[in-house]
Amino acid sequence: MGNQDTTQLKEKIVDFLRIKGPSLPVHIAQEIKLSGLFTSAFLSELFSEKKIKMSHLRVGSSPVYFLSDQEQGLEKFSIHLKSKEKEAFLLIKEKKILRDYEQEPAIRVAMRAIKDFAIPFEKDGELYWKYFIVQIPVEKENITILETPIEEEKEEKKEKPKKVQKKKPAKKIQKSKKGNDKFLAKVKEFLAKENIEIKGIESFSKEGIVLKVQTNGEEKAFIAYNKKRIDEKDLINANQKAEELGLKYIILSLEEPSKKIKELIEAIKNLSGIEKIE
Repeated sequence: MGNQDTTQLKEKIVDFLRIKGPSLPVHIAQEIKLSGLFTSAFLSELFSEKKIKMSHLRVGSSPVYFLSDQEQGLEKFSIHLKSKEKEAFLLIKEKKILRDYEQEPAIRVAMRAIKDFAIPFEKDGELYWKYFIVQIPVEKENITILETPIEEEKEEKKEKPKKVQKKKPAKKIQKSKKGNDKFLAKVKEFLAKENIEIKGIESFSKEGIVLKVQTNGEEKAFIAYNKKRIDEKDLINANQKAEELGLKYIILSLEEPSKKIKELIEAIKNLSGIEKIE
């Protein structure tokens, strides 16, 4: 995979959502012709930039992504809700507004779980729920929409004797067939261990990835090479990329640098210039 313009890729994602509406990462990945792992990284970046929205609802382990005026399109994903949550969804969709204390405990718990579809509000000191696309006259009715999470009601259950369950063998994690996915996963794991925050993806290819990161309060370029050993050419290229970004830089490779590269780095640390005799 050659270097690609990350800005164009993000614009392509937004355009796809504008046309198709709320979508899963797998469908977005198919459209932009990238792996799921890279697509998720771009979606996270767009979400942090507040250019797209993300659902609380999960389809499998994936959220749904959408634009700010596409909330109603989430309704079609309600089929993926769990049984009690689906019951709560159908109830509030039908009734439009529900008084919290009038509902059975299991429904009250479910209402707090379907955050995409049930919006809490207070009226005269009482808690209510409204269907997410229903408009209510807030000022006229002395209503306060609650944006902070509502503490979940715990459904009362009778304790049952615990059954001894047989341990199931752990499922083997299927390794990605794509080298880029595997390498990106290694890079993300390294950054997480070092408490380095990804601020943006500058470029990526089968040879490596260039990121903007933040570490110890300072923004830096992070050049990760998908190879065991780096050479002088890699150092020069990394320096050029960092200069383009106007940042200091960090280099990552799959193994320790060779003795020759270590000595070269050490030799130029205190170098202030090279002159020639005329």
